[in-house]
Amino acid sequence: MSERKKVVLAYSGGLDTSVMLHWLKYNQGYDVYCMTADVGQGEELDGLHDKAVKSGAIGLSVVDLRETFVRDYVFPAIQANAVYEGYYLLGTSLARPPIAKALVEVAVQEKAFAISHGSTGKGNDQVRFELGAYALEPSIQVIAPWRTWPYKSRTDLINYCKEHGIPVTATSEKPYSTDRNLLHISFEGGILEDPWRAPPADMFRLTVDPKLAPDEAEDVEIAFEDGIPVSINGVSLGPVALLERANALGGKHGCGRVDIVENRYVGIKSRGVYETPGGTLLYHAHRAVESLVLDREVMSLRDGLVPQFTRLIYNGYWFSPEMKQLLAFMQSLQKGVTGVARLQLYKGNVTVTGRKARNSLYNPEYSTFEADKVYNQADADGFIKLNALRLKLNTYRDRATLAHPSPDMVEGLADLRQNYIE
Repeated sequence: MSERKKVVLAYSGGLDTSVMLHWLKYNQGYDVYCMTADVGQGEELDGLHDKAVKSGAIGLSVVDLRETFVRDYVFPAIQANAVYEGYYLLGTSLARPPIAKALVEVAVQEKAFAISHGSTGKGNDQVRFELGAYALEPSIQVIAPWRTWPYKSRTDLINYCKEHGIPVTATSEKPYSTDRNLLHISFEGGILEDPWRAPPADMFRLTVDPKLAPDEAEDVEIAFEDGIPVSINGVSLGPVALLERANALGGKHGCGRVDIVENRYVGIKSRGVYETPGGTLLYHAHRAVESLVLDREVMSLRDGLVPQFTRLIYNGYWFSPEMKQLLAFMQSLQKGVTGVARLQLYKGNVTVTGRKARNSLYNPEYSTFEADKVYNQADADGFIKLNALRLKLNTYRDRATLAHPSPDMVEGLADLRQNYIE
């Protein structure tokens, strides 16, 4: 009798992966070893081992990725000011590369021929998991049940659970899905698929309703070293503790809620609701310190690359050659982005009220509106005229193409050509 093949399943204990564990074992005939990545789900991890084994798994490993998730993925994104389509701070996107890496490592350790995941054929996560896995271990095989099994909806899966006695928390009345980690929690699907429908007030978990937040504003100071957040209100903290503290402060004041319709990589528009309280604070504080330190043209060059950098994260190319180069560039220009930003938190708003840096390019002797001895205002005359020259040339050319140009237009163009061209 041949030995059964082994599959490592990325297991959360939620609706999709609970059905997949049962389906892979009893319908497909595989031995299923489960891997759960701890990226900060908290109490959601309680009881997973017993649940997985009772559902047919031959074992389960909970891999603690919290430190590497924040240090090696979240903080580099903060350094680059990575925001997808103007709003989304990439909480789910950034968690997928370390999970894919751990999934491959467990598969190699367990001598499994394949990995499996609970992502749908419509979503981004299937791309993120699989591109990461193939980049790290080209020989790995992937089983993606949502692309092959006969079930078409989460309602089908709920019915499957009832039929086979699989305990899950999802219901037909409240079927939206959630994904939580140290950076954020996301909500999508189900009742949220109507983009006109407001999210239910009791859905949010990390932030209080801004209307119910404290009536007194709170000041928060966040310090950075080379673009990496290192302390809050003067207290030095490691990556995980710092993000947790930022989450608590932002959540207390209702900061970091986002409700967007985004463009998935596969081409579908999707409505997502996100809570990213700590990440929102870090983003604003980092930009404030950068504004003092980075040279204008260096910042412009970096900002021109941020959309591409962000798309690489969102679309699952963290382990690509181009990402390696962009990461090196982003981190290189963060050398010296060291300073402190002061934020004021009030009923969902984050306002920068101060920033300081020891190597600041801001020089009050030059920027003052009072009398100074370092800047000759008359120099601006030639500066403006030289920068206006191309604008004048374009206007004279366009006027000359009119069917009946006035004599003064023709004369002006002739004078310009004589003085600047000939």
